[in-house]
Amino acid sequence: MLRKFSATNYIPDKKRWYILKSNFREKEFQNFSKDTCNVDITKLIRKPKSHKDYIDTLELKNYSKNTIKTYVNYFKDFLEYFDETELEKITTENINSYILELIKEKNISTSQQNQRINAIKFYYEKVLGRRKEYYNIERPRQERKLPDVLSKEEIKAMLNATINLKHKSIIAIIYSCGLRRNETVELKISDIDSKRMVIKIRKGKGNKDRYIQLSEGLLNLLRQYYNKYNPKVWLFEGQTGGKYGAESILRVIKTSARKANIHKRVYPHLLRHSYATHQLEQGIDIRFIQHWLGHESIKTTQRYTHVSEHNFKNFKNPLDELL
Repeated sequence: MLRKFSATNYIPDKKRWYILKSNFREKEFQNFSKDTCNVDITKLIRKPKSHKDYIDTLELKNYSKNTIKTYVNYFKDFLEYFDETELEKITTENINSYILELIKEKNISTSQQNQRINAIKFYYEKVLGRRKEYYNIERPRQERKLPDVLSKEEIKAMLNATINLKHKSIIAIIYSCGLRRNETVELKISDIDSKRMVIKIRKGKGNKDRYIQLSEGLLNLLRQYYNKYNPKVWLFEGQTGGKYGAESILRVIKTSARKANIHKRVYPHLLRHSYATHQLEQGIDIRFIQHWLGHESIKTTQRYTHVSEHNFKNFKNPLDELL
């Protein structure tokens, strides 16, 4: 009987069949079920425009794979939490309570709080098409953490400690261009333009392309690397071909830092932070750095002004006059 109404989605742990609302004919079902079985109709109606519509909309709007994965996982949690409630009837207060519960019980970070809120906002604003002002969640205050930075001497020590030419090239290009890890693995040989001395970064964060300066030192290193490894398509390829793994880049950088006897926590993004800070210390206009890093807002780039070394060197400390 249920299959007549396309109730093909069975959830074992909930012991329920679900019917898409678009396939559900309530009057016909009620007439049919009077002499057949005693069923709670509300338990057979699947929530409209939920998971599949959500994924389809993310893909149509060309969100990155990582963003889609994050949003879908958080939206899935949201659906499970409000399993007994129609999504259209959930209020801002309900959602704020949901987020607060996650903060208290799971101690989620400020970044995750915002990502979860954005995942929920996406459903109501982009999938259901509601106006932005309708969904006005009180966002948690963003923690103001300054990025850690490696000195130029520490970067040099890492490069000198790295014997493997491919690994050295990876470290050099991330630092020299301020790249994100995913941007590094997506680089193709054709993206290196030695005539114009630029590197094209395709589909960076927000799916935006940008150009970055190709330094003479990096070009020479990449030529040595190319002659030895002869990559085919991707600039950095794995042992069996294809793109080099993002996790492998993390291991390479951690190993190099350990060999260089650096005791800070070193990771790929730290090289990007160091690049931005060192450019500021050289007196480069912050608007250029914003473009090179691919930042949407200048405010994101401005945080590096708080860790720039020359900000401190320009002022004399009063203690120096006393000692």
